[in-house]
Amino acid sequence: MSWIETIPFEKATGKLKMLYERVTGPGNNVDNIMMAHSLRPHTMEGHMAIYKYVLHHSGNTVPKWFLEVLGVWVSHLNNCAYCVDHHFAGMTRLLGDDARSAAIGAAIKAGDIDAVPVDDAQKQAMRYAQKLTQTPSAMNEADIQALRDVGFEDGEILEINQVTAYFSYANRTVLGLGCSTKGDIIGLSPNNSDDPNDWNHS
Repeated sequence: MSWIETIPFEKATGKLKMLYERVTGPGNNVDNIMMAHSLRPHTMEGHMAIYKYVLHHSGNTVPKWFLEVLGVWVSHLNNCAYCVDHHFAGMTRLLGDDARSAAIGAAIKAGDIDAVPVDDAQKQAMRYAQKLTQTPSAMNEADIQALRDVGFEDGEILEINQVTAYFSYANRTVLGLGCSTKGDIIGLSPNNSDDPNDWNHS
């Protein structure tokens, strides 16, 4: 589960129980990344809010499946198998093309952006995410212009930036606390993008 104490669903009370009820999946399953926050429920609330708003919000215009690709890519770069496993499964469900998903996964595992079966603009977004993840202090305005040059509007660039930044946060939460996928149902996510307050996982 994790290297620190966690409170299981059946022993939760007060605010923690309320938050668990909001983030549960089938059978009252709570993902270990969320359960890792159980000793400080307010941090779970903050984590879920940013996750929902950044990745699962109807105001986004970059396709959700591609935002998940970015999440898998960033998680791979950070060697976070937990997030790779969860979000690759989510990406596969959203994309609805198992063969293409497998090809995306293989190219990411190989670290080969050029081999990822996405369009050239999306490959540029992956290059941006890689640089921001691995050498953030090297970022400059030219990196933003490169995204504009392939057709992204500034609001979409913000989406790409925020998903990249969120996954580095999530990866460090998982890696720093020793979260495993034991007991998790892989690939669940809050699918009701129209309601920012609906955190239920399905």
